[in-house]
Amino acid sequence: MNKLLPISVGIMLFSFQNHEKKTEASRVSEIAKPNILFLFADDQRADALGCSGNPYIKTPNIDNIAKVGVRFANSYVMGGHHGAICAPSRAMLMSGKSLFHVYDKLEGVHTMPMHFAENGYETFGTGKWHNGANTFEASFQKGDNVFIGGMCDHFNVPCRTLVNGKLSEPVKKGFSTDLFAEAATGFLNSYAKGKRENPFFCYVAYTAPHDPRSPREDYTGMYGDESIPLPGNFKKYHPFAFDDMIIRDENLAPWPRTPEIIQASLADYYALISHIDKSVGDLIGTLKKEGLYENTIIVYAADNGLAIGSHGLLGKQNLYEHSMKVPLIISGPGIPKDKVSDALVYLYDLFPTMSDLCGLPAPDQIDGKDIAPVIRGELEGVRSSLFTAYRNTVRAVRTNEWKMIRYPERDYTQLFNLKNDPLELNNLANQPESQSRVDEMMKLLVDWQRETNDTVSLTANKILPMEYDPESFKQKPDIHQPAYVLKRYFKGEHSGEKVAH
Repeated sequence: MNKLLPISVGIMLFSFQNHEKKTEASRVSEIAKPNILFLFADDQRADALGCSGNPYIKTPNIDNIAKVGVRFANSYVMGGHHGAICAPSRAMLMSGKSLFHVYDKLEGVHTMPMHFAENGYETFGTGKWHNGANTFEASFQKGDNVFIGGMCDHFNVPCRTLVNGKLSEPVKKGFSTDLFAEAATGFLNSYAKGKRENPFFCYVAYTAPHDPRSPREDYTGMYGDESIPLPGNFKKYHPFAFDDMIIRDENLAPWPRTPEIIQASLADYYALISHIDKSVGDLIGTLKKEGLYENTIIVYAADNGLAIGSHGLLGKQNLYEHSMKVPLIISGPGIPKDKVSDALVYLYDLFPTMSDLCGLPAPDQIDGKDIAPVIRGELEGVRSSLFTAYRNTVRAVRTNEWKMIRYPERDYTQLFNLKNDPLELNNLANQPESQSRVDEMMKLLVDWQRETNDTVSLTANKILPMEYDPESFKQKPDIHQPAYVLKRYFKGEHSGEKVAH
């Protein structure tokens, strides 16, 4: 028996030492997990970046994220069940669930920052949260300059601070982009001065370039109106009615849309984005200064696109590419440099993807697909088609080459070849040679409805007229438009009769 004792002791000692090594390895691995800086713009169309091929806008810092990372050329929001697309878009992003499986307020929903906190991350949020104050409190451990709502005057943002798990009462402060960057910088500096025991998840949700299209004073006039070309699919009016044609976004310019007012809108829109770009550069500079850059994954994305004159529309309440396609760029440790992927992806794919890239367990009960294998070059894509929806009035499906838009209440269909017609100008649906393609796309649309639990009939019981009279519409500003906008876009009129959002 005594002869066996040293062996037993040796085994126990080896086991203990091995356990200690494993514990140390786990601790080191935990510390080595990448940080996340998640930058999220509001109403930025995918082509409003230099790196997406736009030669007129200046976005050098965001372009550089693409240069050292991966840009997804076909990234989409699935749509919305009301006009404020940003609310369901952000709910999908945070939950990893598709449009018909989550609702705006995220009540009782397991969110991405919750998942990261449960797996050892320090979480911080600033900027726009359009999903209810209590769900911000449930999702983040820390927060500053938090705006609860959908939109506001950029110069007077009501901001809150997360204190002991509760958001304070709002206090109106300065310009939105500056406030959110300031809060994020404060968090990064504080983190850098601390023990850095856990990696961080820092979420920065800008309210720009969402209207009011009122840049900070030193960005006003950055782009001359006449220097900005019109969109290639500019129209004076949308050619037919398909929903509420005077929803608030569409009230930001009179009818007919004129080249001058669309160029002015784009000039201010680009200026707001260039201001964000400067803010992004400053945040990346802070990461580098504090020695955090090399181990931080940076995500740049936006909640939805915008028309701004395309197809005679201004807003995002439609299913054309300009309104549903969004920027998505990811850079950081282990991510290839200067890569463009044509994979069809949704914003809500980011929850499982970021979990994979950070070595976290995959989240449960979600619809998003992990696109990390696409980033690493192991797969070309994770789906062969995409489905988008707006209210009960529009449905669309696209493949790599084709896109069909269906308007149930008008019994009307559009079919576009996106390879030959990326601006969606030439409707092929009524051509005899396209009938088999329409049938194929309609079947695909029905399959998507079944998979996503969308119950809208593709032909409504009551068919409404497509004709409408846009020149009878009267333009009115909402309560958030400042003097600059009233003077520039409303000719100084209606200053006393703003309408509620």
